[in-house]
Amino acid sequence: MLKVIVADDEERVCRLIRMIVDWESLDMEVIGTASNGIEALELVESLRPDILITDIRMPGCDGLELIEKAKAILPYLQIALISGYAQFEYAQTAINIGVGGYILKPIKKEIITATLKKLGKTCRERVEQASTSERLLQDSHKNSELLRGRLLEDLLSHRLQEPSRDLLEKNYGFMAEGGMLQVFIIKMDCDFKRFHDPSTGFIKKKTEDIFDTTVAPLCQLNIFQMHLSSWYGILNYKNDEQAKIRRALRECLNQLEAHHFGGVEFSLAIGKAANCAEDLPASLQDAQIAIAERLTERTGRLLETGKSELHHDSKKLTEKYIKTMERVADMLSNEEADEALEEMIDEIQSVGLRGYELFSLVMSVGRKFAMHLNLDEDAAIINEFDEQCELCGSAGKLLDYLRSFITEQINNARNRLESASIRPIRIARQFITQHFNEPITLEDICAATGFSMSYFSKLFKKETGEGFSKYLVRVRIDRAKELLRDTDTPVSEICGLVGYSDIKHFTGTFKKMTNLNPGQYRKLYG
Repeated sequence: MLKVIVADDEERVCRLIRMIVDWESLDMEVIGTASNGIEALELVESLRPDILITDIRMPGCDGLELIEKAKAILPYLQIALISGYAQFEYAQTAINIGVGGYILKPIKKEIITATLKKLGKTCRERVEQASTSERLLQDSHKNSELLRGRLLEDLLSHRLQEPSRDLLEKNYGFMAEGGMLQVFIIKMDCDFKRFHDPSTGFIKKKTEDIFDTTVAPLCQLNIFQMHLSSWYGILNYKNDEQAKIRRALRECLNQLEAHHFGGVEFSLAIGKAANCAEDLPASLQDAQIAIAERLTERTGRLLETGKSELHHDSKKLTEKYIKTMERVADMLSNEEADEALEEMIDEIQSVGLRGYELFSLVMSVGRKFAMHLNLDEDAAIINEFDEQCELCGSAGKLLDYLRSFITEQINNARNRLESASIRPIRIARQFITQHFNEPITLEDICAATGFSMSYFSKLFKKETGEGFSKYLVRVRIDRAKELLRDTDTPVSEICGLVGYSDIKHFTGTFKKMTNLNPGQYRKLYG
């Protein structure tokens, strides 16, 4: 999935772009927004997106300067420029220095979608055509250790999916001498503040020292590098040394546990040993699935996969609670959030999700919840959420953190929305969420908010990006999709449950929104 950053000094423009584009169909996601050029550059450097959409005039950094600096950070970054007619000559200059797309105001869905398709195609063609050696040519000044470190970075980001021994040697300086290749992960879990305490530097150094004395001497070659709160390692050793390597890794974990670093817990996971470099991505994925099992099995253990298959219905469970928490976000109710989370926890326990599935569910629900609130600091909030989740060493801690995160974001959003100009929209969205199955009208909403119809219509569209009628239809059809997917309720009953009195009208509206009639949708997704 390609990563996109949107930069515009008008918040409503950022919100409009996020809402009118069907990001999922483009296989893209917005990972952050910025309100000025300086913030945009910081996001480019920290999040390393594939595409940047930016206004031609940005406070804090001139448009051409932003483009040049962003390209200096990420030479292959694709940029789409937004401007009005008055800046067209300026836009032409920007296009000459590497901007790949141009979007004229007012922004139209079909134009921005076509531009993103074009930029996405360029991104994917570069990945397909450009060899890893060409990317690394930009970093030729770095020493061999950093080159080998890039091997882990490319594996983790899925940029390297088909490695070979020749490629590892030529492009990463990793000269495997035959034998086995194996990925392992050492995971550190602790309190968020503890992790960022300066004294944690000692723990990191000690971990590397222990690895150097217990495991490294047994390897023909190795990489050992920290990423977030984990150390990732790639080992190359002789075929008959596998049992000895496993004992050495166990000893490494034992020594870390014996130090009793205050409030810090360790776990270690081993991916399946590979006879060829082509199997390195599979070994990495295996280790990542295994390390997540500490959430359900406890920390302090050496973990391996192979005990049971992943649940095929975990994706449905994730989709269900993303939708549930989006409704909670519309309601901004802590009581509704608590009920939804209790239901989710009960279902998780009933199904018996594995650690990897549980972690994926929590991450997806938390991220989508934050994005649905349209917070100004999406990127910073989601980054901290990710890091906090990474540091949770048990299912209980992870779910407790999700609860506290959602409560905090609801409280923050409620405070933000108490502004006199926005509060009526929150009331309207709550009213729609509670009464969408009734024959409500714009007059009903205006009566509930105390505004005239003309003023409210403009305000509602400005804040949500769509008109009242379209928003109501979307809420009703989203609920209908849930009922079709998760229940056996007849279509004729669902029609009434989501506020339609005419089955023909309901079926026509549903097909217009989904390109499927209700029966076809249930067959595909039910």
